[in-house]
Amino acid sequence: MRDVPLNFWSIYQHGFARVAACTGHTVIADPRANAAAVLRQARRCADEGVAVAVFPELGLTGYSVEDLLLQDALLDQVEEGLAEVVAGSAELLPVLVVGAPLRHRNRIYNCAVLVHRGRVLGVVPKSYPPTYREFYERRQLADGHDERGGTIRVGGVSVPFGVDLLFAADDVPGLVVHTEICEDMWVPVPPSAEAALAGATVLLNLSGSPITVGRAEDRKLLCRSASSRCLAAYVYAAAGLGESTTDLSWDGQTMIFENGVLLAETERFPADDGYAVADVDLDLLRQERQRMGTFDDNRRTHRARTGDFRTVGFRLEPPVTDLGLKRRVERFPFVPADPERLALDCYEAYNIQVAGLQQRLAAIGGPKVVIGVSGGLDSTHALIVAARAMDRAGRPRSDILAFTLPGFATSDHTKDNAHTLMRALGVTAAELDITPTARLMLQEIGHPFASGEPQYDVTFENVQAGLRTDYLFRLANQRGGIVLGTGDLSELALGWSTYGVGDQMSHYNVNSGVPKTFIQHLIRWVIGSGQFDEETGAVLAAILDTEISPELVPGEEMQSTESRIGPYALHDFTLFQVLRYGLRPSKIAFLAWHAWHDAESGAWPPGFPEAKRVAYDLAEIRRWLEVFCRRFFAFSQFKRSAMPNGPKVSAGGSLSPRGDWRAPSDGNAEAWLRDLDRFDFDDAGAGR
Repeated sequence: MRDVPLNFWSIYQHGFARVAACTGHTVIADPRANAAAVLRQARRCADEGVAVAVFPELGLTGYSVEDLLLQDALLDQVEEGLAEVVAGSAELLPVLVVGAPLRHRNRIYNCAVLVHRGRVLGVVPKSYPPTYREFYERRQLADGHDERGGTIRVGGVSVPFGVDLLFAADDVPGLVVHTEICEDMWVPVPPSAEAALAGATVLLNLSGSPITVGRAEDRKLLCRSASSRCLAAYVYAAAGLGESTTDLSWDGQTMIFENGVLLAETERFPADDGYAVADVDLDLLRQERQRMGTFDDNRRTHRARTGDFRTVGFRLEPPVTDLGLKRRVERFPFVPADPERLALDCYEAYNIQVAGLQQRLAAIGGPKVVIGVSGGLDSTHALIVAARAMDRAGRPRSDILAFTLPGFATSDHTKDNAHTLMRALGVTAAELDITPTARLMLQEIGHPFASGEPQYDVTFENVQAGLRTDYLFRLANQRGGIVLGTGDLSELALGWSTYGVGDQMSHYNVNSGVPKTFIQHLIRWVIGSGQFDEETGAVLAAILDTEISPELVPGEEMQSTESRIGPYALHDFTLFQVLRYGLRPSKIAFLAWHAWHDAESGAWPPGFPEAKRVAYDLAEIRRWLEVFCRRFFAFSQFKRSAMPNGPKVSAGGSLSPRGDWRAPSDGNAEAWLRDLDRFDFDDAGAGR
C-alpha cells in the first residue's frame, strides 16, 4: 500500500480492516444452493469493502446433517459447491471463510476453508469436535487438534492443512487471520490463544451452536473474553434458519469483539441473511501488544507450540476510497454515552478519589485539608471529594479549611457560588483577597500594570495564580494541614497550570487522574445519587453552568480558557487516543471527524446540555490537534515530571511520571506534526 496515494478518508490507510460475520438460510444437504448463498453474501461484503467474511460451521451442508456426512453423494457435492465458491471469488475483495466437511486420508474433517480471489489459501480443521449432551460429532468427524504442518487436496490442488495456519495480508499491515471452529472456543486453552501469541490479530469462529436458554450470553462472554485476553478481534458467526429442528433450534448469532469491546452484532433469529460488519483497529491491537509486555512473555513461555505456526500470505488489494467508518467512536472516550456504564464509572471514579485522599490523610497523621475554592468545576469537585473523605474517616467537615481567594477578575457569580457551596457543606470557610499583595508584587517587579497600564500578560496572570498557591501552602503550615490540589488531567496534558508556586503544585491532588470532560459528569452523578443534601445539590447544579475560566484578566467578558487553548472536548479526545493507544495524529483526526462532525448523529452522554452539543469540522479538528501536539509533546512535560501524588482514576491512563507516562521534559513535537502533514487536510475537507 505504500505506493498508493494517501486518501485521508480511507479506513485502510488508517490501520483499520473491515470484517464481517455472516449467517443466513441454510439448505440442508444442498452444497450448491449453499454455495450460491455464500457468494450472494460475499458480493454484498465486497461492495462494502470487507476484507474478511466468515460464515457458519459446515455451512455448505448444514451443521445438522448428522450421518449424511458419511454419504459420498453429499461429499462429492461439497467439492462441487466449494469449487463454485472458489471460482465465484475470483473478482471479489474479501477472504471468504467457509465451513465444509472434507475427506482427508481415512476420515472426514469439519473444516474452515479460506478462499480468496479464485484460490484456496488453506484449510483449518476443527480441533475439538464435541461428543456430549446434544453433540455427537465424533461419530462422523475426526478431531484435528494434532494436525500441524500438513497439506490437503482441494479441487485438485495441494494446499496447507492444519490448526497451525495464520493468513497474513501482505499489503494490510497487521491483518493476520486465524480460524477455529465452534467448540474450539469452549475449551480451557483454545487454539486461538496460541494463534494470537503466534501473531494472529483477527480470530474467526465458524459456529453451528444450537440455541438453548442462556447460551447466547455464554457465547458472548467467551468471545469478549477471548478478544480481551488475546488482545485481538474475535469474529463469530453461528448457524441460523434452515438447520434441522428435529431436536434443536438455531438463532444465527453473529458478533464482532475487539479487545473486549463489542463492535457489532446482529439480531438473533433473523428471517433473512444477517451480517455483523465492523472496522477492526489493527493499530490499536498492535499497540496493546507492544505496551503489555507480558503478552510476549507468555508467547515465549509457550514457544514450543507457538513457534512453528505457518503463515500463508495473500494480497488483499483493498480499496483506498472513502468507505465510511463502521464502528462507534465515542465523542468523549473518557465518558461513556451508555447511562448504566457512565453511572458505574462515576461511582468508581468518585470513590477512587475519596479512598485515595482518606488513605493519604490517615497515613500522615490526620492533618486538616487546605483547599482553594474558586466556584469552578475542578475546585468544586475536589471539595466534595474532601467532604466525603472526612465523612468516611469519621472526622468533622470543619477540618476542611476552604478559602476563596478573589483576584483582579474574580466574578461575583463564581465567588458567591464558592461561598454558598462552602456554607452548604459545613466546612471552615474564609475569604482572602489577594489583590493588595498582587498589586504590591507587580509594583515591586516593575510591571506596567502597577503604573496604570492595562497590560494583562502571563506575568500578570501568574502573579495571581502563584499567590493563591503560596497563601495556601503558608496557611497549611500555620494551621496543621496539607494543600489539596484541584488541577485535572486535561490541564496537566496541556500544561495549563502555573509551575511550582502555582496551581501545578500541592501536597496531594485528587483530580490529577480525572479529565476535564469527565468532571462535570461526576458532579452530576454526585447530585443525582444523593451524596449530599438538597442545598448542596442545588449549588452544584449552578456551578455546572459556569463557563470554564481562570478569571485572571479583568474585562467586561469573562475570560474563556477554551477560546485560548481550544475545546477540552477535542483535547480530551486526543489525549485518550495518545495516552491509551499511542495513535498517530492523522488517525486521531480521522476518528475525531467521525465522532464530532455531526451533532445530530451518535449518542451523547446522559445529562449533557443540549446547548453545548456542538460539531467540529476537519479544519477545527486539525487546528486544535496541532495545538495539542505542540503543548503535550514539546512544552508541558516538565510540569508533569514534577507533579504531586494523586490517584490514577481512568483506564485511559494517568500522566504521573511514576505511573502511565514517562517522557523527557526536553522533548519536541516534530514527529507528530510531520504525521499531520502526510495528508492534505484542505483537499480532504473539501471532499466533505
